[in-house]
Amino acid sequence: MENELIRSKWFLYLTEFFAGMSVMAVELGASRLMAPYFSSSQIVWTVIIGVIMIAMALGNIWGGSMADKSKSPDRLYRRVIIAAIWIALIPFAGRWLIVGISGLLAAFITKNFLVWAAFAACLVIFAFPCVLLGTVTPSLTKFTVDNLDDTGKTVGRLNALNTIGSIIGTFVPTFITIPAVGTAATFLIFSGVLAAIGIAYFIFERRRTIPGIIAVVLIIALCFALPGYSFAFWENDLALEDESIYNYLQVKDDEHQTLLSTNVLFGVQSVQIKDSELTGMYYDYALAAPCMAGMDGSNNDGRSVMILGMGSGTFASCCARYFPGTAVMGAEIDSKIADIAYDYFGLPDTVEVAVADGRAYLTASEEKFDVIMVDAYQDITIPFQLSSREFFTEVSKHLKPEGVMVVNLNMTSRENGSINEYLCDTMASVFPHVYLADVAGNTNTEVFCTNSDTLPERFAESRAALQNPRYAAMMDTVAGILTEYEGGEHILTDDKSPVEVLGMKVLDELIADELDYYREYFRSGSIAGLLGA
Repeated sequence: MENELIRSKWFLYLTEFFAGMSVMAVELGASRLMAPYFSSSQIVWTVIIGVIMIAMALGNIWGGSMADKSKSPDRLYRRVIIAAIWIALIPFAGRWLIVGISGLLAAFITKNFLVWAAFAACLVIFAFPCVLLGTVTPSLTKFTVDNLDDTGKTVGRLNALNTIGSIIGTFVPTFITIPAVGTAATFLIFSGVLAAIGIAYFIFERRRTIPGIIAVVLIIALCFALPGYSFAFWENDLALEDESIYNYLQVKDDEHQTLLSTNVLFGVQSVQIKDSELTGMYYDYALAAPCMAGMDGSNNDGRSVMILGMGSGTFASCCARYFPGTAVMGAEIDSKIADIAYDYFGLPDTVEVAVADGRAYLTASEEKFDVIMVDAYQDITIPFQLSSREFFTEVSKHLKPEGVMVVNLNMTSRENGSINEYLCDTMASVFPHVYLADVAGNTNTEVFCTNSDTLPERFAESRAALQNPRYAAMMDTVAGILTEYEGGEHILTDDKSPVEVLGMKVLDELIADELDYYREYFRSGSIAGLLGA
């Protein structure tokens, strides 16, 4: 006899709603789980969306076939519970699977490693529960349609509820659960919702369900494991591990330095050296920009520096140290990073931070600056809206006549058609004078742009007047490697700016070089050789 719960249809509609909500929550959770390992670039997003859509399509086909063979919803709700169990395990087992899959593929993949590794990891981790959830809609259509006259209305209701659930499943993780309780807890919350739906069905059916019991026990156990959850599970000395709307955040602190990483487990976005004025990184080279603008630290009245993508404020702190009295400001889109700058990196209170996108801030401002630094790298590449000719034109409008823009490029490449060539050509299409300085010991290049014809002379005069010997020596180093750049035809615009594809190409080359050593061990000694490396 058909259960009253099913005959009333409201429970079936509720199932459709929460299934749609959970799929989107899994998709957003997937982007966060993958970001520290593969970045959150558009390419990785494409992989995630593609895999999940393929899985949903396969689930639709399978679910339709299963619905035609069974008159009872039992199998459907059993699949919902199994999907809930899998989703609950994702943040805990997924970390190990990502590392394991990446390590295995590193021995064989020589091109587009990040793309293939992200695809394989996403397929293994997320495809199965999405296939199961993909069976929901065709199954519920079978159970809710009473006659052909109501087919359109019933299917329309199901699709509407699925869409509404998907909308909620988009906003809630992004703005509520991930910033408030983290990615792992978000997976557990939505897995709990799915498990509750499936278990409720069997309770109303007055039958026990082994998967339901497993789901309850597992989710409760994983909730107790949450306090010890970490993306970087091999780390035990993190000063801070947190998530914001925009980023996975990691702060390391020891007696010598403080480091900030965003969305990457191994890269460093900001650094503070505790026993040295200079950082030993690209910030030291970028400090040539104030000198190029005619600043020597002796009279800073009316001088101003603007940093787009301020991060933890390393460059801002250096400018405040060497040019006291200068108005130093920054735009940082992530409010949690701004807080970290003050709490962990000792950003001076005199530095004003606007929580805003750098380009949006400039567009709304009428102020002109002596120096504008662009250091807004997002994971592996610069955001496209901060790489176009239109953006650099906006920057040019906000520079004083002898002002200087300095841009940090974090991946050095001199190949024809590389991302660096595109970015430098684009800057050269706006600024008449562009200079490059390669940072020693890493892949960064600092690009200095100005509308003034007298930059070399001003730079020399400012260097001669510097009082700090270490800073003066650093500026002499920059002067010795500074080369003028002649622009080309590779122009990025708001309409066409494939920076992520270009950035991925360079990064893939860097990864390939790093993995060659381990591939050789694997080829020569198989698994034993690789483990012994």
